[in-house]
Amino acid sequence: MKTLKESKVGDTVRVVKLRGEGAVKRRIMDMGLTRGVDVRIRKVAPLGDPIEVTVRGYELSIRKADAEMIEVELV
Repeated sequence: MKTLKESKVGDTVRVVKLRGEGAVKRRIMDMGLTRGVDVRIRKVAPLGDPIEVTVRGYELSIRKADAEMIEVELV
């Protein structure tokens, strides 16, 4: 399964599964990244960290380590 970290700029993906446990998983969900939501990859910083995405109508910057815990599929 592909992760959010592996997605390319311009892709629109749908969240399939969140990995991680406890506080880390809760923080990702609190940012609006829940199962079934569509996410558009807007930008990736020159060194690859962070990744800027659009989710639920707002822009969000997410670290590569967190993006690696989010399994996605292309829409």
